[in-house]
Amino acid sequence: MIDAKRRILLKGSLSAGSIGVAVSAGLLSPRLVLADWNEAAFKAKEMPEALSALVGSESAERDGRIHIKAPDIAENGAVVPVTVEAEIDGVTSIAIFAEKNQTPLIAAFELGPNAMPFASTRIKMAETADVTAVVKAGDQVFRNSRTVKVTIGGCGG
Repeated sequence: MIDAKRRILLKGSLSAGSIGVAVSAGLLSPRLVLADWNEAAFKAKEMPEALSALVGSESAERDGRIHIKAPDIAENGAVVPVTVEAEIDGVTSIAIFAEKNQTPLIAAFELGPNAMPFASTRIKMAETADVTAVVKAGDQVFRNSRTVKVTIGGCGG
């Protein structure tokens, strides 16, 4: 049985008004609430430009130890499941690109020192293109790609 008073207390404490009061009182700041993001990389129109803004280099060495799991044919480009796994030690970040999208950088994951080099998400693809995973390990940058055919575009196509 749910304790009605407890539920009312929790519901009231999580309202938008209480969060607004916490922010205005200085208990929470927008910088703490919102994640940092690399605006230049995510707004870049070309993959080399996005890669340079993200990892500091336009090039990355192709490496078969990066495994991309994605469908060969995506019936709907609005929802394309992608999983990236790397068999590389010391991975600090994983990024996913859809090369023919208007903004090719789809996602960038920063990993902790004990995290497994694994990321899984669903992406939007405008058209048939290579899905590229870029993995950073220390000062080295690696990449691998996989072509995904899209039958119905997910970005207005």
